[in-house]
Amino acid sequence: MTEKELITSTIDRYTELQQIKKANGNHENELLDYFIKVTVAKLSSMGVNVEDITLK
Repeated sequence: MTEKELITSTIDRYTELQQIKKANGNHENELLDYFIKVTVAKLSSMGVNVEDITLK
């Protein structure tokens, strides 16, 4: 897997996690929050600005 493919795959995972979080509404899910935090850290380490792709 190339670096570009890895970044794309990680962005896809991040967007999927955000969609799940939004679908959960106000339901607290510590594991989901942890996965999002780890994915943000990975993307940041790859130089991706997650603020541009964060679901509001």
